[in-house]
Amino acid sequence: QVHLVESGGGLVQPGGSLRLSCKASGINFRLYSMGWYRQAPGNQRELVATINNDGNQNYADHVKGRFTISRDNIRRTLYLQMNSLKPEDTAVYFCGTNYGGRPFWGRGTQVTVSS
Repeated sequence: QVHLVESGGGLVQPGGSLRLSCKASGINFRLYSMGWYRQAPGNQRELVATINNDGNQNYADHVKGRFTISRDNIRRTLYLQMNSLKPEDTAVYFCGTNYGGRPFWGRGTQVTVSS
C-alpha cells in the first residue's frame, strides 16, 4: 500500500521560506513521478510542481522562480523549497503520485503565510 506523509508546514511571515518534505513507502519511489499540490479553503486542489523519475521539473506559473521541487531517491523523500512566500500561498499542501493507475495522496501539511 502506498503511504505518503508530508511534514514541514507552519506559520511564516510574507517573504519567508519553508521546506516541505514527503516521505514515501510502499512504492519503488525512484521509478515514479511525484508532485506537490495545494488546496486553499473553498478552492479546488491545484498543481504546484511535479518532478519525474529523471528529475525533470514542472511548475505552476504562480510559483515559478520561488519554489523548487526536488527528490532524494535513496531516502524516498520528496521536497518542496518555498521562498518569497505570499499570503496567497496559504493552503494545505499535499504530495501525490499515480500508482497502478490511481492517484495516491498524503494527508497534507498546513502552510499559513501571514504577518
